[in-house]
Amino acid sequence: MPIKIPNNLPAANILEGENIFVMNAARAYSQDIRPLRILILNLMPIKDVTETQLLRLLGNTSLQVEVDFIYTESYIPSHTPRDYLTEFYGTFAEVRHKKYDGFIITGAPVEQLPFEGVAYWDEVSEIMQWSRKHAYSTFHVCWGAQAGLYYHYGIPKYWMDKKIFGVYEHRLCVQHESLLRGFDDTFYVPHSRHTETRRADIERVPELTILSEGDAGPYIIANLKRRQFFITGHAEYDPLTLKAEYDRDLAAGMHPDIPLNYYPKDDPSRPPIVRWRSVAHLLFANWLNYYVYQGTPYELDSLDNTED
Repeated sequence: MPIKIPNNLPAANILEGENIFVMNAARAYSQDIRPLRILILNLMPIKDVTETQLLRLLGNTSLQVEVDFIYTESYIPSHTPRDYLTEFYGTFAEVRHKKYDGFIITGAPVEQLPFEGVAYWDEVSEIMQWSRKHAYSTFHVCWGAQAGLYYHYGIPKYWMDKKIFGVYEHRLCVQHESLLRGFDDTFYVPHSRHTETRRADIERVPELTILSEGDAGPYIIANLKRRQFFITGHAEYDPLTLKAEYDRDLAAGMHPDIPLNYYPKDDPSRPPIVRWRSVAHLLFANWLNYYVYQGTPYELDSLDNTED
């Protein structure tokens, strides 16, 4: 089934070139199907890149998915033209009366700041609180995961002396968990961050379960009752995303380490090896199927998601 996206969204051409079935709003309205409604709070500066990465994964499923994008009003992104935001994005004020099957909050390039020091922290906090009653299941990615763990459960982040940068091996911490269905016993996922979330802090919260961890620390943390997932890595990354970050930092004279487990024989002149593509598709497909589609009410207005 297709993914429904706004008319003329630039990601559509890329996805169609990859044989991912996309459908514009006009065509979708002609079908008598109740699609899954997903809201994405995109906090990344280059929004069209993140849009394409997420839509690629949300669109590789037998379910019809309808996506809304929002940005923060308290901090207007400087790397995305205002007319682009006007055409393809809304604000929280415009969607706060709605309910969604799923909600995704992306990473953000603000990890060097304390949470309360982020310009849009109050707004993001309000949105995360809103999501508990207005989204059946929530997916927090990278900084979004750290922010969610801090806001909902008081779990801090810690600065690392050395950047976690590369493609890291992970293992499963639980058996027979639906979100991990089809995963190998060990698998690889990209990470790119200067901060970490520690197992000891997570284990002090009875509602939370570490579903997967690895050489980069806890990777997937969940409150299964509330259907909240906190993903510390970037399975959605394109093959060349880490290369772009490495080349950028190298050009800026920052002397970055070569990304771990990325280039053949650690040679940046050679094309990187993609080890995480199947993991990314499984992760998002399992979330949509087992934690969104199979539980969300047909009439979204009847959604009463979690206790206060």
